[in-house]
Amino acid sequence: MVKKRTIRTIPQERTAIAEQPARERISNFGEVSCGYRQEEALRESERCLLCPEQPCVAGCPVGIDIPGFIHKIGEKDFRGAYDTLTDTNLLPAICGRVCPQETQCEGVCTVGDTLAPVAIGRLERWVGDMAIAEGWANVPYIEPNGFKVGIVGSGPAGMACAADMAKAGCSVTVFEAFHQPGGVLRYGIPDFRLPNEVIDAEIEKLTRLGIKFKCNTLVGRLFTIEEMVGEMGFHTVFIGTGAGYPSFMGIPGESLNGVLSANELLTRCNLMRAREFPAHDTPIELGRRVAVIGAGNTAMDAMRVCLRLGAERVYCVYRRTKAEAPARAEEIHHAEEEGIEFNWLTSPLEILDDGNRGVRGMRCQRMELGEPDASGRRRPVATPGSEFEFECDMVVFAIGTNANPILGQTSQIKLDKRGYIAADETLATSLDGVFAGGDIVTGAATVIEAMGAGRKAARAMKAYLGLRDTETIYSQAADSGEGRLFGIPPGERNYARLRVA
Repeated sequence: MVKKRTIRTIPQERTAIAEQPARERISNFGEVSCGYRQEEALRESERCLLCPEQPCVAGCPVGIDIPGFIHKIGEKDFRGAYDTLTDTNLLPAICGRVCPQETQCEGVCTVGDTLAPVAIGRLERWVGDMAIAEGWANVPYIEPNGFKVGIVGSGPAGMACAADMAKAGCSVTVFEAFHQPGGVLRYGIPDFRLPNEVIDAEIEKLTRLGIKFKCNTLVGRLFTIEEMVGEMGFHTVFIGTGAGYPSFMGIPGESLNGVLSANELLTRCNLMRAREFPAHDTPIELGRRVAVIGAGNTAMDAMRVCLRLGAERVYCVYRRTKAEAPARAEEIHHAEEEGIEFNWLTSPLEILDDGNRGVRGMRCQRMELGEPDASGRRRPVATPGSEFEFECDMVVFAIGTNANPILGQTSQIKLDKRGYIAADETLATSLDGVFAGGDIVTGAATVIEAMGAGRKAARAMKAYLGLRDTETIYSQAADSGEGRLFGIPPGERNYARLRVA
């Protein structure tokens, strides 16, 4: 029996985590955070109150049993902690690193009302890393059911959906446009935050479920969604392509050499290994003074990558203040430690030509904060007469992304007014048997939210195929005996799908 814990009896300080010193890490792509040691994980697990209300579970987009896995850590049942985690989250080593726990599970932690919240993300990462080191994987017995499922996109939404459909007995094929699976995890997040070895290890576990990955396959160009559910014979399809189409401001000078999106910069560096040129074929032309427009996580990644690639000075240009920046506080802190120069309340007006179609600087203006806008943040307002020139020779836009238009252009699937795929509350689209979720439906969100969408779509896809979802808790009315036919509740009566030749 666990002794009752109170705020006064638990360790008062959040267990610190070791990190690479800033001066060392700016010259390498090694992971910044070193992770907990076992004794540190055990100490931090003692800070969880195991409270009955469990607000952290409600704050998690996939509903991980957080007190359950932390309790097992405290009991030194580390494999049990992994089993509890992977009941709902197949990628703990990834989510423990990149999820914004401070606004999700940790943000509502009961301990956080008085002290620093329990380091849930660090504990999740520790368990996930131990599972990789020990070769743990949960592969249930799977009885094939004959259904073929196609997944478009191998990012977090696609992987979560693929795993649930494979466990249900379906033959699952994941199509990925790039030459390696992982989606935004692979191309969008640098190794110093999420090492490729971790992504490889988590994907390898998916292949143990029988999931097949087909890379270098751009759906919408090689074949359409309609062809997948038609002549290719997929009984249902999930679209989880994310939203990787970069946004620009539409200011003069955006077509100059030396102007690019953070998506292109990160894809070249992370996925295509431009940082190892000429050992890899992809080059990257880096400026000496790099200005990154935006202050989200992608902007922080882009700035910190440029430092490691050898830029002399790297600037953040953002039209609001640090308090309104959408990046995680940890990422801003790491960027400040590494020497990024922040220009808050600054908005670009024009990128200046050096006379040879290159960048020599930007014309900017100072801003001040007005009333809150639709996002809840105070709206930036230009300060009259505050224009000035800003010296730089490379400009990177990191101001958000949009849906790639390829699927909308090549199929009859319904889009919303923003160009994202329209889906109902079950994530079904306008095409029969086709579901969609993650950033391609909602716009940019978190890894764990995308995984939650993938799992939600999988439940709807199983219902569409007439497969009983063993994870669904059936209502008491269904078990009351009323309306049963041969002992089967009405809600569980199955049916057979026929394909007309």
